[in-house]
Amino acid sequence: MLNFNAFLVGLLFGLGLIISGMTDPSKIIAFLDLAGAWDPSLAFVMGGAILVGAIAFSIAKKRQRSLLGAPMRLSSANELDKGLLIGSLVFGIGWGLSGFCPGPAVVSAAAGQPKALIFVASMLAGMALYSMIERRGK
Repeated sequence: MLNFNAFLVGLLFGLGLIISGMTDPSKIIAFLDLAGAWDPSLAFVMGGAILVGAIAFSIAKKRQRSLLGAPMRLSSANELDKGLLIGSLVFGIGWGLSGFCPGPAVVSAAAGQPKALIFVASMLAGMALYSMIERRGK
């Protein structure tokens, strides 16, 4: 049952990304192009996502268990560190250059979009490289 619920949530998330235009790299790049033909429509998508997330997290903080019965495990981190800042910078550069962020890239790759397939393969390679570097550092 848990896998079925995860599938439904993922399906809903993917459909939301498609409907909102988040899977279209040209729309993302137009949103990021403040000096050119700026498309502000994704600001509403992000604002809606932040609002829903804020409400969900405020409810989750008060609960001991999820709706499906699993224990709540929310992060207690509240400081900015070097890794977070560097990761955010790399994420933003990648998003701006490619027009993809991870969720929409996976949806677009599943639809067979060649640029998204390259992005997802590169993303997975970067994750593997990071994991290897982290293991060597410990």
